[in-house]
Amino acid sequence: MNTETLTTRDDFEHWLAAMDDFLEEFEAEFREEDRERLDFSPESLDLVEAWILKTYTDMDAMLRPTESHRVNRVACYVGETFRKTLGGKWDIRLDDPSFAFHAMPLVTGANDPECPLTLVTAAADRRTGNYLRTVLQNT
Repeated sequence: MNTETLTTRDDFEHWLAAMDDFLEEFEAEFREEDRERLDFSPESLDLVEAWILKTYTDMDAMLRPTESHRVNRVACYVGETFRKTLGGKWDIRLDDPSFAFHAMPLVTGANDPECPLTLVTAAADRRTGNYLRTVLQNT
């Protein structure tokens, strides 16, 4: 299951229940010596962003349908890092198709909701190497 299949609250709950599997699969993308740095700290986002920039030449490469499962896993890691750092919880808005993040998992809390999927695609597009951590630190 990936974020393209989240059309009901039940779909979202199943996606959420699979989070640990998604995170394990994402961790497996890294060399063993780098895996210990994937600790959900703000600094770990630099490692994740370096992986994004190495893996994807641009945002279009990331948006290919064949990459949806992989991109979902990256977004899960980024979202969990935001959630653990800022507090909050995962949620989804299915009630308003005009909402910018309609049917996409969000990290909600005291701040405005963050959409990890759009954050990772923006990181691929902006190519700064520290976009994700900067957003987190400024939230």
